[in-house]
Amino acid sequence: MKQLSKQIANACTAVAIEDLNMRGMAQGLKLAKSTNDNGFGMLKTFLSYKLAEQGKSLVVIDRWFPSSKLCRFCKTVQSELALSARVWNCSCGAVLDRDINAAINIKNEGCRMLGVA
Repeated sequence: MKQLSKQIANACTAVAIEDLNMRGMAQGLKLAKSTNDNGFGMLKTFLSYKLAEQGKSLVVIDRWFPSSKLCRFCKTVQSELALSARVWNCSCGAVLDRDINAAINIKNEGCRMLGVA
């Protein structure tokens, strides 16, 4: 984790991440071992202090931001989207990969919070 966080901190001027409720995910999804072993909290801690040392920003997106359910094109929220749906169709015609769409929405929200275009 230390090496990965160092690489990310050196490569980026700002990093945006989601504030995930890992404990809640572990209990609700029956993924306790895999969710708790992923080290996300440790990565967040390492990133936070390494970015701060370099005068860079760590932007934490609220856990209730609909990153995977928000169409990045028309901004419509797909409220009824099952976790098993990895690809979904928006009413605007866009076909969205859930993970890629979420990553782009997190980046865009981070830029908005930083006041960057």
